[in-house]
Order: sequence, then structure tokens, then C-alpha cells
Amino acid sequence: MQGIIQNIFTSGIIQGGLVRAIERSLEHGRAMLLLEGMWMTIRISLGAILLGLVIGSIVVTLKLSKFRVLRAIALVYLGIIRGTPSVTQLLIVNFTIFAGVRGAGMWVGIVALGINSGAYVAEIIRAGIMSVDKGQREAGLSLGFTRFQTMRYIILPQAIKNIIPTFVNEFIVLIKETAIVGFVGVSDVTRVATQIMTRTFDVTPIFISAIMYLTLISILTMLLGLLEKKLRESDRDGPKKRIKRKVFQKGGDLS
Repeated sequence: MQGIIQNIFTSGIIQGGLVRAIERSLEHGRAMLLLEGMWMTIRISLGAILLGLVIGSIVVTLKLSKFRVLRAIALVYLGIIRGTPSVTQLLIVNFTIFAGVRGAGMWVGIVALGINSGAYVAEIIRAGIMSVDKGQREAGLSLGFTRFQTMRYIILPQAIKNIIPTFVNEFIVLIKETAIVGFVGVSDVTRVATQIMTRTFDVTPIFISAIMYLTLISILTMLLGLLEKKLRESDRDGPKKRIKRKVFQKGGDLS
């Protein structure tokens, strides 16, 4: 405990003053490096979540298939991805798929995190589909729709309302997970902050990177809240329309 307290009081923030510590962390083009690192984080996150959506859609199709072999493939994939650390998957992708490829750090991050996210996106989609009442599927089949048409025109439009908020939340989680891409030499915001810290001998850059993450995720969380509010409003009954009913009057006329 005494060592921890000593480290706090000898850190750059306390020793040199907060303002000076921030200036030292952002001067000499370091602010631009941090912004470029955050832009790299955003690009990897967007690429990974899109790849995860594609993989997740394929996996959930296999898992809901009536063929046992296809279901087994999906279960093996889900078991491996969910049972191994993200860092391990990142290193495997780097030293196998992209072995010997120079300057492919960003793509390593996208592929590795996309494969990882695909397992969770598959469960999100499956849960959304399962949340739709079975009667909807039976009604579609009774109307003469094929299973594909029933899924496309009846099940998915209802399931998407349940899928979107959880999917956005998965994107938020993925942004935080991108901090591991520094293991393969990608200059994301965390790696840049660490490099600046080693040059300035000050932990302030790490706090700055944390604030950058917090700002980005807070914006996305706010947008997610607005989206959920819109979806809840759409689930409510629409405005009741006034229905004009014709009644018999004494004269026998209809009005």
C-alpha cells in the first residue's frame, strides 16, 4: 500500500501538475497521433462488426438448419470461439492467415475480432428469431409461404426490433476489445498512448486514451438509448382511428 501511494504522488500528474502533464502528453504532434490511433480503433471496430454480422448470419443459418452436420459445424465454431481468449485468436490469425504479410495489422484485427464477434452475433440473431411467437411461423406456412419466405417476410421483420439494440451493444463491447490489437503491432489509441507514456515517463496519456474511449462509447450508448426509445414507441398501439358505423334510424334509413 505504501508503494502504491508513493507511485501516485511521484506520477507526472501530481509532480508536474495536471495542466502541464496534459500539455506534455499532447505536444510535439502527440495529439494527432492519439487521434489517428482512435481513427484506427474505429475502423477496426466497424470492419470487425460487419464481418461478424456476415459470419453470424451464416452460423445462425447453419444452427437452425434441419441437417445435423450443419448444426454440428455451427456448434463447433461457437464452442471454439467462445471458449478461447480473444488475444489467443488474434495471435493465431496473425501467425497463420497473415503469416509473412507486412503491414496487414489492421486486417489482422478486423479478421480476428470479426471471427470472434461472429459467434456472439449469431446468438443475438438466434435469440431475436426465437423471440417471435411460433404461431407467426405456422401462420406463414399455412398461407402457402415456403420456410424461406416465412422467415424473410414474417419472422425477420419482427425479430429485427429485438436484434438491433443488442447488436449495437455488441458493437460497443467490440470497440473496447480492440485494445488488444496492439499485440500485433497495430497503432490503435491504446498502443499510441502506451508509446507516449514510455517517452514522457508519465501515465497521463493512458488517462487521455481512457477519456477518448469513454467519450466515443458514451455517444454510442446515448444513440442506443434513443434507438430503443423509438423501437418501444413503434411497439405501442398507433393512434386510434375514428370508425364511422352505420346505424338504423327510425325512418329505416342508414347513416
